[in-house]
Amino acid sequence: MNKTPLLASLALALALAHAPLQASIDMPAGVAWKAAAQDADIDAAFAQAKAEKKPVLLYWGAKWCPPCNQLKATLFNRADFIQQSKALVAVNIDGDLPGAQKLGTRFSVRGYPTLILFNADGKELTRLPGEADAPRVIKLLQMGMAGGRPIQAVLADARAGKALKSAEWQLLGYYSWETDQDQLVKAAERGALLQKLSQAKGVPEDARVRLAFKALANLPSGARPAAGDAALLDKVLADDKLTRTHLDVLSNFADDLVKALHRQPSAERDALRARLDRVLAREQADTKLSRADRVQCLIARVNLARLDTPASEVNPKLDPALLTDVRGFTRNLDSEIKDGYERQAVIYSAGHLLGIAGLWADSDALLKANLSKSHSPYYFMSVLGGNARKTGRTAEALQWYERAFNESKGPATRLQWGSGYYENLVKLAPMETAKAEKVASQLIQEAAQDPGSFYERSARSMKKVSDLTLPWADAAQLARLQGQLAPVCAKLDAKSKPACDSLFKKG
Repeated sequence: MNKTPLLASLALALALAHAPLQASIDMPAGVAWKAAAQDADIDAAFAQAKAEKKPVLLYWGAKWCPPCNQLKATLFNRADFIQQSKALVAVNIDGDLPGAQKLGTRFSVRGYPTLILFNADGKELTRLPGEADAPRVIKLLQMGMAGGRPIQAVLADARAGKALKSAEWQLLGYYSWETDQDQLVKAAERGALLQKLSQAKGVPEDARVRLAFKALANLPSGARPAAGDAALLDKVLADDKLTRTHLDVLSNFADDLVKALHRQPSAERDALRARLDRVLAREQADTKLSRADRVQCLIARVNLARLDTPASEVNPKLDPALLTDVRGFTRNLDSEIKDGYERQAVIYSAGHLLGIAGLWADSDALLKANLSKSHSPYYFMSVLGGNARKTGRTAEALQWYERAFNESKGPATRLQWGSGYYENLVKLAPMETAKAEKVASQLIQEAAQDPGSFYERSARSMKKVSDLTLPWADAAQLARLQGQLAPVCAKLDAKSKPACDSLFKKG
């Protein structure tokens, strides 16, 4: 639970960074989103919220991101969400706006998408689960807006055994733990915390199921499930309404749930796997669900079928009937989808589905057919590169990764795609050191054009390039890269300068 050409000059980049943002970027019409890329943009939004006594909803995303596009196709365009947005200040941080990555540090956001609800004073009320169905997200948004306490205070009381309101348990149960970024709990401790919360007194059944299932999906190796978890899963699978309520967890973590409850192969594990498959097949066939949800059900079924197959196996032996289902389901998507946001989300998922099923030629064909139809085709190009790499087509893989980088748009995206191309170049063509140095040099040049290049995603992209360079580069090559980088680092602020200064240096 899965990326324009360069700006003409540094002067243009800085001009863009300081220009007022009057409208949001690449968002459905209806909501009065305020685009933000600088601290001043955020400060203005919170000042407005305080003056109007409204909460703030912050959305952090990117144009290419499949789950972001799914939110645009199923949540942000809904009449009830648009109506609800009038009672808050809606802020959109596009990670590719110049300087935007710095805001990622301010709000501890990394994963796209992240949805955070704040009160007018800037205190975080909750992080909303982008993977839940749209009506549920809207209901949680309303709960948080209805005088909700900051989520940290709610969790502190829950840990202390104090009584919580039903709505507060709901917000904990449906909190976006995957985008928490260690705000409430460290990732390594998440499973144990969720398990403890699921066993607390007074937890409403809906929240208890959610907490228990998320706990199972996050249990560290060797940890035991809580007493009653197996019975709880049985109860949900036996109830169509409960299955639909928790379908996003069941479909995203189906194989994790089975392995958590039955770590070793057994008749009991096979029976649970078969039961989950039947439930997911039923939901997959329900056309009232979004295509994205239905594809995810089929992905879960393939993951269940691969439960005892190594993740590295590219040609798994799957039931022919399942493969027929995969082919049949994905075949018509290209002609059925009309919305561009939905296309970006669903075609990616369908390509991934075909790949994990071992249907690599089908995956390639689907992705290639959508390059001209996607608003961010470089994302599909990267997937095509991954397909080729996994199936041993090294030269083709590098061609796709290079093309994806060349056609990617936006400063943070270009650094991310560039570091991905660089990683594959170094690993798949280790003798191409001159080309590798040229790509690293180009990425330094691009990093110099955005003041946010040494924060969050962009900083991690540059560190990856540095870490990949140190093992192969000689002293002269490192000196050239360091010399190019030095004036870039010299212009940075005190918070980001250390990340820059540390690059391409051994020891």
